Amino acid sequence: MKLGSVNLDTKVYIIAELSANHNGNLELAKETIQAAKEAGADAIKLQTYTADTLTIDCKKEDFIIEGGTLWDGKSLYELYRQAYTPWEWHEELFTYARSMGLDIFSSPFDKTAVDFLERLDPPAYKIASFEITDYELIRYTASKGRPMIISTGIATLQEIQDAVEICRSEGNGEIVLLKCTSAYPAPLEEANLRTIPNMRETFGTTVGFSDHTTGIVAPVAAVSLGARVIEKHFILDRSIGGPDADFSLDKTEFAQMVQAVRDTEKLLGRVDYSMTEKKRASRKFSRSLYVTEDIKEGELFTEKNIRSVRPGYGLHPKYIDEIMGKRAKKEIKKCSPLDWNMLE
Repeated sequence: MKLGSVNLDTKVYIIAELSANHNGNLELAKETIQAAKEAGADAIKLQTYTADTLTIDCKKEDFIIEGGTLWDGKSLYELYRQAYTPWEWHEELFTYARSMGLDIFSSPFDKTAVDFLERLDPPAYKIASFEITDYELIRYTASKGRPMIISTGIATLQEIQDAVEICRSEGNGEIVLLKCTSAYPAPLEEANLRTIPNMRETFGTTVGFSDHTTGIVAPVAAVSLGARVIEKHFILDRSIGGPDADFSLDKTEFAQMVQAVRDTEKLLGRVDYSMTEKKRASRKFSRSLYVTEDIKEGELFTEKNIRSVRPGYGLHPKYIDEIMGKRAKKEIKKCSPLDWNMLE
């Protein structure tokens, strides 16, 4: 499967999530995109909503955030009004990112956002974790025929299956499911990354990881378990603050994560039992059968005069039982590698 500029069969796709880390400043947003490119991201992701497309301007208890989050005490409307990316920025940000060879796309949060983003020709769409229950949004977005990246942070098993089937019913089989823990920041013990290979097997899709832990360990572990997409919140400098600052990586940290992921890709390689040139060269240090004392012509080979030792220029040690009890065809000096032409 190809996602944007990357073939997921050969390379992990690394997404820098801008989210609210522009702090309402267009120039800061552009600086952040530039930094993400320099840090090694393959793509930058926006979020396309307004407070009014997400919720109601209401201060009733239902609409007040609580539960130990970074945003406790705010109303949903207040948070989204602070965090949203102005729609009038999108075209400029898309053009800016593309000018430096960086993929750019977004998470739409309602149908009007999908229609708006369609005009910008994004390489994919992302369905956020909390929108996975909005089946009509998934259906409408999938109907556009672009790859679908779907976070599963709050979903039940059935809801994940439903989302996949909805996409496929629209003729869209280009699906990436992201393992995700919807806590901000997410505790390491709640990541449960062993779910990644199970998701791939259960749903028959490409699987990735949307990470809200602090640090870079979780993405590396996810790649080792088969994640082909990594999404991580990116900020120019955490000191600028903002709703998502605490669980975002800065440029240096993100670059370290990218390098660690790329190194992990190299380490994983492919299933390979072939005998490479390096392996062949190293075999000279393996064990083989050597003559350990002078042997006369016609003398029996025994455990006393034949041993399995390093280096590896003699016969394979597996032949030792076959050779024992046979006689020497000629005189053999100590330290000689054993060869079949030495046997009668």
